[in-house]
Amino acid sequence: MKVCEIFTSIQGESTYVGRLSTFIRLAGCNLRCSYCDTRYAYTGGVELSEAEIMNEVSVVGVNLVTITGGEPLLQEGVFHLAERLLNEGHQVLIETNGSLSIKEMDPRAVVVLDVKTPGSGMWEDMDISNIDFLKPADEVKFVITGRMDYEWSKDFVSNYRLRDRCKVLFSPAFGLLEPAGLANWMLQDRLDVIFNLQAHKYIFGPEKRGV
Repeated sequence: MKVCEIFTSIQGESTYVGRLSTFIRLAGCNLRCSYCDTRYAYTGGVELSEAEIMNEVSVVGVNLVTITGGEPLLQEGVFHLAERLLNEGHQVLIETNGSLSIKEMDPRAVVVLDVKTPGSGMWEDMDISNIDFLKPADEVKFVITGRMDYEWSKDFVSNYRLRDRCKVLFSPAFGLLEPAGLANWMLQDRLDVIFNLQAHKYIFGPEKRGV
C-alpha cells in the first residue's frame, strides 16, 4: 500500500476525540474538497507491505488505530489490513470521504463517514448507498461551511433517518465557520446531533503535520 505517514497522536475528531491513536494515513484521494487540510496526501507516498505497517503499529503499542487518508478505500489492501488489525486486538476506525463503498469493510471496524455538503464542492461524488451499510457503532460527519450547509445537512439527516442508524456529528469547517456560530444554530434548533471540533488543530495548531 502507498502510505503517506504513520504517527501517533491525540484523536481530534469523531466521538473518539481525546483518545490516543496510531494513524495510518494512506496516500491518494479521488476528491478535492474546498476545505481539505491534507492536500499533501493527494499524491506520493511510500510503498509499505502489510507486514511493515503492522510492525510499526506494534512498536507503538497503542490499541486504537485510525486508518485515514487521502481516501483509504482507494487501496484494496485496506480491507485486509483492517481485518488483521482487528484480529490482533486493535480497535479500528476507518475515516472515509463517502465516495466509495464501505460494504466490504469488516463489520468490527468503526466507519467514520463524511457526507460531503454543497460547500465542499464534492456532494455529487457521494455514494449514497453507503447509508444502507451503516451500523449503530458507525459515525456520519458533516463538515459545515456556512448556514446553507447547515440547513442542507439538517434536511439530509432527517430525510435519511440517520439518527436511527448511527451517531451523527456536525463539525464547523476550520477557518470558514466559527464554532460558536454552528453551536448557536444547533442550540436554537435543539438539534440532536453531536457537535464536533477538530481538537488536534486547537492543541497543536492548524498547519502541523503528524498530529
